[in-house]
Amino acid sequence: MDNLTQMLVAMAIIALPVIFAITVHEAAHGYVAHHFGDSTAWQLGRVSLNPLRHIDPMGTILVPALLYWSTGGAFLFGWAKPVPVNFGRLNNPKKDMLWVAAAGPFVNLLMAFGWALLMKVTLVMPEHVFSEAIIVMARGGIQINGMLMLLNLLPLPPLDGGRIMVSLLPHRLAWKFAQIERYGFVILLALLFTHVLDKILGPLMNGFILLLSLIFNI
Repeated sequence: MDNLTQMLVAMAIIALPVIFAITVHEAAHGYVAHHFGDSTAWQLGRVSLNPLRHIDPMGTILVPALLYWSTGGAFLFGWAKPVPVNFGRLNNPKKDMLWVAAAGPFVNLLMAFGWALLMKVTLVMPEHVFSEAIIVMARGGIQINGMLMLLNLLPLPPLDGGRIMVSLLPHRLAWKFAQIERYGFVILLALLFTHVLDKILGPLMNGFILLLSLIFNI
């Protein structure tokens, strides 16, 4: 196959881990919110593993595909339709916010470990016709889940890390910190286009990949 065909095949293979990394992340927020008293997402049918309920055509399909294409598979990022959470309906809004916010990055961590385990199993098994495709898929799953987890843990509202900080800070500081949320998206874009985000996430991602490599010997 020529390079173009190989890239198209690789993009098709990683579509599954990308879609599930993004959609399960959102479903986890809704599930934990429901557990702690807010049934908003549950009533809207968003606490579901059905990707069709979460897919954003731009963030779940177009952006990850373009990034994978333009970086030669070195960088993956995307998003789904945000799951609505009414923090005021949680049993203990400030305390429970932490668990709702942490649910998304946590499931990305679990999925990254799952893909790493699949890669390890594939590498130790006798080579077969699907070996290369599975390894490409597993590598994509590790990348997208690792990137989503680390990005969302940045302490910037409205990212999950920002919500966690609001939950942990004393009330007065939490209220002041939460005011950043109105500028959060603009700040994130500025960090992205000035490549500051790359300098932050790059070493973290390298460390995460190294950790998985050491744990699974891959």
